[in-house]
Amino acid sequence: MVRDPKKAATPRPTDAELAILRVLWDRGPSTVREVHEALRSSQSSGYTSVLKLLQIMTDKGLVVRDETNRAHVYGPKLSEQRTQLQLLGDLVDRAFAGSSAKLVLQALAGRRATREELRDIRALLDKLEERKPQ
Repeated sequence: MVRDPKKAATPRPTDAELAILRVLWDRGPSTVREVHEALRSSQSSGYTSVLKLLQIMTDKGLVVRDETNRAHVYGPKLSEQRTQLQLLGDLVDRAFAGSSAKLVLQALAGRRATREELRDIRALLDKLEERKPQ
């Protein structure tokens, strides 16, 4: 399967980078101190580690930095949904040979879905089925 060059333009975030992105998606643009405080409850990252990661993420194009104030403010370059789609597309390509069906079947076989999740899945399938030309 040929990769879309636009997808390859933004690198895949590491687990630590994803944790920072989750903070930025939840809180909105934030200073290093604010990100550090938000992460402190779930991780034992030091302030300088968070700063270094945000600098790396800026260089990689994962976040944007506003330098107009003394304390720089960082924000995600891509939305949470766009990042998830990018990661999912990469997973489908690498682990499932480009087959979304294989991914969904494996996901549903591997974990028990709640009634609400199954209802949402059925609704999505119905919606997709309606859009297909007959």
